[in-house]
Amino acid sequence: MSSVHRPTLDEVAALAGVGRGTVSRVINGSPQVSPEARAAVQKAVDALGYVPNRAARALVTRRTDSVALVVSESEERVFGEPFFAGIVRGVSSHLADTQMQLWLAMAQSVAERVLVERHLNDQHVDGVLLLSLHDDDPLPGLLAGRGLPTVLGGRTALMLETGTTGGEHNGHAISFVDNDNEGGARLAVEHLLNLGRRCVAAIAGPQDMGVGKARLRGYREALRRAAHPFDDRLVAYGDFSEASGAEAMYRLLHLNPGLDAVFAASDLMAAGAIRALREQGRAVPAQVAVVGFEDSAVARQTLPPLTTVHQSVEGMGREMARLLLARIAGGPAHSTVLDTHLVVRESA
Repeated sequence: MSSVHRPTLDEVAALAGVGRGTVSRVINGSPQVSPEARAAVQKAVDALGYVPNRAARALVTRRTDSVALVVSESEERVFGEPFFAGIVRGVSSHLADTQMQLWLAMAQSVAERVLVERHLNDQHVDGVLLLSLHDDDPLPGLLAGRGLPTVLGGRTALMLETGTTGGEHNGHAISFVDNDNEGGARLAVEHLLNLGRRCVAAIAGPQDMGVGKARLRGYREALRRAAHPFDDRLVAYGDFSEASGAEAMYRLLHLNPGLDAVFAASDLMAAGAIRALREQGRAVPAQVAVVGFEDSAVARQTLPPLTTVHQSVEGMGREMARLLLARIAGGPAHSTVLDTHLVVRESA
């Protein structure tokens, strides 16, 4: 029985007219190769159909050329909400010009987490991106303890409470990329108050997540600066989904029939709030003004179009990938907080 011949590194070197070491450096992306030699090697690789043996390469370099994006949410949410798609696009676009392969895992159930934790080691991946962490999730510390470079998408609730600005999580060096969630929420509520709205409610996100806590903080800070008292009855909670936004809006209307504005901590929750207001016969923005957070495609599809806080979701994904590659290359843990700004449309 004959087998298909796989071109070897030596054959590529012979066809390119260079040494085996030069071919290896080109294959491994080393900058210490002349443009002429790189072009010759690439031409030989294409002509022979050479494919690097990743397993053998990993034994030599102790690198897998793979990174993991682990999302602590259900498959339904990951593939159904625009935020997660934007993060994946951003990460993928930054990795496109590298040797790195990206694999995606959802880790919501106990069984999923066990499998993910078992797989996340330096024999399978060079680094990990963690997204949508709830509570004081043990994954960041677990990965740091294994020596795996890790970047968080957003700060955890614990990091926010302790004022962590970067570099460490429970004593471990870990980078994060976050948006200015508190500042963006403050801008949203200040905008509503500047419109003359006097009873401004909030649909807050989960308080076991840093993003949920930060956006509620921004709401409270805007009220404090305007000398408006904070009232618990003006706050309802959702999980960033449209359905939870509608349910929260119904609760708020029941408790506060005279409310004239609402800040929702996500565009999807704002869309749900607009639907609930319409079903209750409240005109937006004539009777109730609505502002969201994210500036996703959803914001341009609501009726009326949604005033919202812009955050660069793809930019967040790109920065997460950039910081992770820098950590894999041996650099120190750095963190980034991205700016947000208000986009005014017809809903407020």
